[in-house]
Amino acid sequence: MTESANNLMEKVVSLCKRRGFVFPSSEIYGGIGGFWDFGPFGVELKNNIKTFWWKKIVQERDNVVGLDSTIIHNPKVWEASGHILSFTDPLRECKDCHLRFRADHLKDDKCTECGSKLTEAKQFNLMFETYVGSAKETASKAYLRPETCQGIFINFNNVVDTMQPKLPFGIAQIGKGFRNEITLGNFIFRDREFDMMELEYFVKPGEDEKQFDYWLKERMNWYLGLGFKKENLRFYEHPKKSLAHYSKRTVDIEYKYPFGWAELEGVANRTDFDLKNHAKFSGKDLRFQDEKGEKFFPYVIEPSVGVERIVLALLSESYREEKDKEGIRVVLSLNPKVAPVKVAVFPLLPNKPELVKVAKNIYEDLKTCFNVAWDDIGNIGKRYRRQDEIGTPWCLTIDFDTLKDKMVTVRDRDTMKQERIAIDKLKDFFQTNLS
Repeated sequence: MTESANNLMEKVVSLCKRRGFVFPSSEIYGGIGGFWDFGPFGVELKNNIKTFWWKKIVQERDNVVGLDSTIIHNPKVWEASGHILSFTDPLRECKDCHLRFRADHLKDDKCTECGSKLTEAKQFNLMFETYVGSAKETASKAYLRPETCQGIFINFNNVVDTMQPKLPFGIAQIGKGFRNEITLGNFIFRDREFDMMELEYFVKPGEDEKQFDYWLKERMNWYLGLGFKKENLRFYEHPKKSLAHYSKRTVDIEYKYPFGWAELEGVANRTDFDLKNHAKFSGKDLRFQDEKGEKFFPYVIEPSVGVERIVLALLSESYREEKDKEGIRVVLSLNPKVAPVKVAVFPLLPNKPELVKVAKNIYEDLKTCFNVAWDDIGNIGKRYRRQDEIGTPWCLTIDFDTLKDKMVTVRDRDTMKQERIAIDKLKDFFQTNLS
């Protein structure tokens, strides 16, 4: 990373801890690598991202439905999917300090920590193992899912039987994934526990390439709609020799993180690999029957993304520092649709009951529609700065004029412009700007 990029990463990490976005998991015990807890504003940001994704992928489409499958499946699922044999990374271990490294990330044969020799590379399965059953002797080995899509494939017949869809149609899912990553780093970019948002879009064979191109454009437009700059996004086409065992074609949407270009989301043409293999291993007929009575295995287009990577990209994209008359103003210029708090309500003077009463009434009323913050600590300037730092788009100040004209001062985060708006028009104002 360049010095400026490294500086941005440090500032984002510091902001996340200081302002309650992200905390190291189990921090009081020294933490645990690759696991993160999301604080009061972090969980709101994550939930808003999920809601925005679900709205665009599921709710606004007539041919996509949702699913919530279990984290632990029958172990045969992972045999059929190829994960038990193929979901591996090359691992090398230091003979002295026993640190482990991904072989394809190393430049030479020496440990980067102590300089000792490394073992020869061996394949390391990234799935977390667990056991199902109350008695250890009779418990059976199982795995925490490394992706959510297999839960969709094994429920393919259930969804078809209950919803009776026509091709093309999709099944979407948001849920936890677990990968025992060898190499971590770059904050929340590569985690061992994370939230995934995946769509499996089933299409007729022969129409897959057209649908693949459609979803590439759709997903890129989704990020542009979130407020990402076009120059910070790009497509990366995976060469055929590096494609996953199930993929006909995979294209990543990459983001220019502070540490460089890296995958934000992957769009894959999984062909009919998954349904065919699950049919073979389960003995169930997973073919789709069309209106003509023809049976076949649909092809699958899969847009897949980790929520934490979007969070990191959004924080990096929206973080800025501006000089003002009081020094440096830190701002998260988040899209209002995903901002953790939409509106902050300030009584001008917290020791004036008449102002507090009106402010509380406005606060309680707005809370029925939006996530609203109450802030009456310090002067107005300090309150603005606190809200700017967590990305709150609008702040309302209730002053003595409010008691006369029933209007409040609304201050915009990005422009810092202020305007007077009638109390009974506030909901309409915010709903219009959030639509």
